[in-house]
Amino acid sequence: MGTITINGLVCEFEQGEKIIDVANRSGIEIPQYCYHKGLSVPAQCRICLAQISAPNPRNDGKLELMMGGKLLPTCSTEAAEGMVVTTESELAVANQKAVMEFLLINHPLDCPVCDQAGECTLQDFSYHYGRGHSRFTDQKVKQPKKDLGPNVYLYSDRCIMCTRCVRFADEVAGTTELMIDGRGNQSQIDVFPGVPLDNPLASNVIDLCPVGALLDKDFLFAQRVWFLKRTAGIDPLTASGDNIWVEHNEGKVYRLKPRENMDINTWWMTDEVRYGWKFVHSDDRLTGPVRRQHGLMVEATWTRAYKQAIEMMRGEGSVGVLISPMLTSEEAFALVTAVRSIDESAKFYVGAVPVDGEDRAFKNTGGARDFVMRAEKAPNARGVRRVLDSMNANGGEFGAFLKDAPVHGCVVLTGNYPSDWVTDELVSAISDTEMVLIDTLDSRLVEMAGVVLPSGTFAEKSGSFENCDGVVQHFGQAIPCQHESKSEGQIAMDLIELGSGGVLEQRPPAFGAQIVDAQPGQVSSATESVNLERGELFEVEVIRGEMGKIESLSGYVGSITTAPEDELVESDMEMVTL
Repeated sequence: MGTITINGLVCEFEQGEKIIDVANRSGIEIPQYCYHKGLSVPAQCRICLAQISAPNPRNDGKLELMMGGKLLPTCSTEAAEGMVVTTESELAVANQKAVMEFLLINHPLDCPVCDQAGECTLQDFSYHYGRGHSRFTDQKVKQPKKDLGPNVYLYSDRCIMCTRCVRFADEVAGTTELMIDGRGNQSQIDVFPGVPLDNPLASNVIDLCPVGALLDKDFLFAQRVWFLKRTAGIDPLTASGDNIWVEHNEGKVYRLKPRENMDINTWWMTDEVRYGWKFVHSDDRLTGPVRRQHGLMVEATWTRAYKQAIEMMRGEGSVGVLISPMLTSEEAFALVTAVRSIDESAKFYVGAVPVDGEDRAFKNTGGARDFVMRAEKAPNARGVRRVLDSMNANGGEFGAFLKDAPVHGCVVLTGNYPSDWVTDELVSAISDTEMVLIDTLDSRLVEMAGVVLPSGTFAEKSGSFENCDGVVQHFGQAIPCQHESKSEGQIAMDLIELGSGGVLEQRPPAFGAQIVDAQPGQVSSATESVNLERGELFEVEVIRGEMGKIESLSGYVGSITTAPEDELVESDMEMVTL
């Protein structure tokens, strides 16, 4: 590796690496708009220009200004041994101020109502590199707001023509819906007539836009970003294992964003995952336990529902348990342990694994791995199979369950799918069998069950998913369980407690205050805390320790990538105490 000096700091670089990449990796700020490591390099925003000196082999290796001192774009200039780069010279600073002035000439002064406010690099760079005042006295050019597709709005008068969105649609998505129309100050981003921005990765242009030009219809005017807290998550809908941020406030999820992981999803995420979280706050959520009494489903306390479920599992015949591939590996482990404590002869099966079409790869530039949209629509089928195999509990796949269900005296079904997963074949197979249902959304099974236990979604739990490549990743809990639901892991712990003759006690939520997530500068809006009956707290670290005692599950302890700590969404808005 060679060395290069940037703004007085010596940095190492690899052959072929651009100066701006070295600076970004080393924590040195060079202002940039058009550049993105996953896209081609047009070098057109011109704010990253720097004065560069390099050893001249024709002059005994003495440092000399390249191009006679002319400013060069750091985004397209490769680092070389002995280079000295400065973005702090008088000429470079003058260029930064000029570029910012040009960008802001026709930019509207609507930061107070712009959704990008608080995470806008135009605001940041205007403060750090701009003039601090405007010399422009003419009429600003007004451009229209455009509906580009099902999820994206374009506020054209905010656009700085960085062309990131155009290059993404062309180079990564490969659908080329976007173009530049017009010239000079009349240039606009637009779609081709009759071709909306509606590809599987379309909404990544929202993340790519460095200003408030491309906005998410779903998040529009929903929440100020400086109130959001974000929790590291893993794609909860497909087998990709894509890294995501779950951004939330006061117990409510507002949006999902991609979290960079160059070994898995690079910089992107699919629209399927980005907007697939709505079931978390769906009106179809099961809100509390119910049980069958005299042929009717009636509301019940958790203790009463658990006791009836245990009675059903201890009745005549064997118990068949369907472990959903939407559950975490820790929950699968806990459920097997819980049901075996009630019926040692219970048989376990892997739940239905939906598949839609085929895997689809999208090329990345710059040598990064392809981004792949997975056809398998379950995040942890391999993790559940690994747990069942390791515990000698794997009775087969969903098809085997459908075949065996009629011979079981009682079946325990776990769902947690984001939409209706109940098939006619499943209904027919269990129509004459006692059933305990642990699920998230209302379905036909609710009216067939003897006991219904409402469970939490991916945002309301922590745990591990194993993706299609066998990579196990941990993720954190973002929000408390909604209504009176519990995670499947906590349900398992409660069943172990009651099954062994213990008693459940009223305890406050393990995740702290229910639906309260106060941040600096924000007034807390408390809601009534729900103290649910529960046994020993389900703690994923403790369960992983138990799993680690089994050799084939030892990878769940220590060596697996852990989720980053929760953090506030970075904002340039100064928070003050009133």
